[in-house]
Amino acid sequence: MLEKSRGSAGSQTLSRGIRLLEILAAAGRGMTIDELAESLGVHRSVAYRLLRTLEDHGLIARDPSGRIALGAGLAALASGVSRDLQQAALPELRAAADELGMTCLLVVRLDRDEAVTLTSAAPEHSVAVTYRPGHRHPLTRGGPGKAILLELPQQQWPHELHEELTRSRARGFAVSHDEVVPSLRSVAVPLVVPGQPAASIAAIHVSLPRPEAEIAERLTAAAEAVARTLGG
Repeated sequence: MLEKSRGSAGSQTLSRGIRLLEILAAAGRGMTIDELAESLGVHRSVAYRLLRTLEDHGLIARDPSGRIALGAGLAALASGVSRDLQQAALPELRAAADELGMTCLLVVRLDRDEAVTLTSAAPEHSVAVTYRPGHRHPLTRGGPGKAILLELPQQQWPHELHEELTRSRARGFAVSHDEVVPSLRSVAVPLVVPGQPAASIAAIHVSLPRPEAEIAERLTAAAEAVARTLGG
């Protein structure tokens, strides 16, 4: 019984630590210990102990004001996730970003309900939107998630999105406005590579510098290039 009890306590501690990282990733800004404790629903002292452990492993960091943000250690972990897919996609994202003047993203399906940005590229010679890798959002919100849904059988589509996804599949791309980040628009296309997670390539900006279909055509070319590189 004692061993089982310890296992349960350890599992709860691990779960809380992971949840803290998820909260920080979703916030996209530095947070105080009190804010994190409240978001996690634990006493400040519990949050403090969790954060000390995460800090020891480089998974979080503190800014000069003491606010807590994700640490560089997470980048090392993330680099191993779908490494081949990231390496193949990044040159294509950079080229598309420079041509479109928009930030371009590689987004993969994380689980049944969520998507996560694996990597991004901003245009070199124009004002760009900053969108960090690790950003998570529901598959049902935002162009990148909806583009991933387009590759699923229709019976797996959420009922409330069936009409929208039917239109999106017919034209070959998904769009969104203000669904994940306020003021941002996105255009996204599916990326299908055998042996890799369901994915999409997207372009985001506060306004679209070109028609949606033209942006989607460029993203489709990028997705096809990535698939060829990986033998898809």
